[in-house]
Amino acid sequence: MLQFAIQLGLTALLIMLVANLVRGIVVDDVGSALLAALVLGLVNALIKPLVVLLTLPVTLLTLGLFLFVINALMLMLTSAIVKGFNVNGFIPALLGSLLLSILNLLVSWVFGIG
Repeated sequence: MLQFAIQLGLTALLIMLVANLVRGIVVDDVGSALLAALVLGLVNALIKPLVVLLTLPVTLLTLGLFLFVINALMLMLTSAIVKGFNVNGFIPALLGSLLLSILNLLVSWVFGIG
């Protein structure tokens, strides 16, 4: 439970950082970032596997690059669900999801969590 809370808090901080770096992504406050982190985790756990499975031929054809598009769509879906977290367009979603993935990977690698 503690590791889940730490991961949620770190993801919320990373979402706030990404919002400061990518024009077109806006987070109103810390509460919105925490809720966005929670919803993004749920979306990635429940909806993303189904979307990946349904788009497997396209993903194979693009040698996995279509997964970046799926990640951007999951970020946009999170934005549609969470009030106070806005992603204005596909390009900011794509850049934001790439940056969020890289930062999350770095934090997990440095701190040995996740």
